[in-house]
Amino acid sequence: MKNSLLGINIVLAMAVAVLFYFQFGRKNNVASAANTFHQNGVSFKIAYFEMDSVENNYEYLKDVRNVLRQMEQQKSNELAELRNQNKAKLQAYQKKGSNMNQEEIARANDELMRLENELKTQEQIKMGELQDESLKKMQQIKMKIEDFLKLYNKDKNYAYILSSSSNIIYYKDSTYNITTELISGLNEAYKKNK
Repeated sequence: MKNSLLGINIVLAMAVAVLFYFQFGRKNNVASAANTFHQNGVSFKIAYFEMDSVENNYEYLKDVRNVLRQMEQQKSNELAELRNQNKAKLQAYQKKGSNMNQEEIARANDELMRLENELKTQEQIKMGELQDESLKKMQQIKMKIEDFLKLYNKDKNYAYILSSSSNIIYYKDSTYNITTELISGLNEAYKKNK
């Protein structure tokens, strides 16, 4: 996930560098106040959307977060149950304590160590399952956004539609912001497929 975010950030930084070059590298690169840029006889349009707004307002994404929270809670409950079982075993052995011989103490220690190792293994497995499901869901969300933008862009003819992030893009003209249209379209498509 971090690597894909890093890759996206690098692509966005390169796009910003290209934009700065087109904007400030030569005089009269921008033909009008529209978001159409001209360079060496080639023109293209650019738009952007605010990813944090999409994250806060896209209903499918909200539903995915709820599912992931429920999954996390379920796995947390399962681990808590294992911890409680281990604690109960330990307490039972502690009660027997002085009545146990050396062989029974050794078996009890072995069993407690096995239970502790099993708990650690289960924690790793459950965290891995949660991470895998989260990554899978985030990829699905990304694909839904990309698919929608492909349809959206059929008549708009944007060369680039960027996702805006405050740590990547420092200035943007809100004239080219398509966030509201994107969220509205994504939510409509989600309602149809629900």
